Amino acid sequence: MIRVLLADDQLLVRAGFRALLDAQPDIEVAGEAADGAEAVRLVRELRPDTVLMDIRMPKQDGLAATRAITGDPALSDVKVVMLTTFELDEYVFEAIRSGASGFLVKDTEPDELLRAVRAVVDGDALLSPGVTRRLIAEFAARSKEPAAATFLDGLTEREREVMALVGIGLSNEEIARRLVVSPLTAKTHVSRAMVKLGARDRAQLVVLAYESGLVRPGWLG
Repeated sequence: MIRVLLADDQLLVRAGFRALLDAQPDIEVAGEAADGAEAVRLVRELRPDTVLMDIRMPKQDGLAATRAITGDPALSDVKVVMLTTFELDEYVFEAIRSGASGFLVKDTEPDELLRAVRAVVDGDALLSPGVTRRLIAEFAARSKEPAAATFLDGLTEREREVMALVGIGLSNEEIARRLVVSPLTAKTHVSRAMVKLGARDRAQLVVLAYESGLVRPGWLG
């Protein structure tokens, strides 16, 4: 059972998400929060698998709440998915840098939302299908200039190759087809790269791929 915490200051939005999620046999809403501070408190109390976190909330916004959650070692298993009204929200990439595992636009189709929640908990997705891979590059282009990538020295050539493919938004299945290996082998390489780099999840691996210069905006064609 996937346990989800809803954090949004709009009651109607929370009610809509709750109705959709609670109708699924493998998902339940563990709790609701109307602001970031309450979200952090409930995450520590309820330990959900994932949090659907609105970026803009009173008292404490979603970015600050996300940093508080992802910065707590005791909550390392909790995945945060940011909710935004617009795909080009200026805070989206900052949310990923803050430790969020991905983001969803609020008008995402119900089936896509459910698929995204399951995928993020499984550790196999970054963004909702409604957000293009080109958008990842756009926000990466706004990040700081790539620094000396000495922290990549511990990776094998194959792990660097896989990390670069993760960086341009490919799933494990797509990486497997690109490299002519099994999806399990691709997932193993991704996992090893994450462990070696201390990446919290796949989203953090993407950020590191851009910040190291391993992937550059514009490579998506």
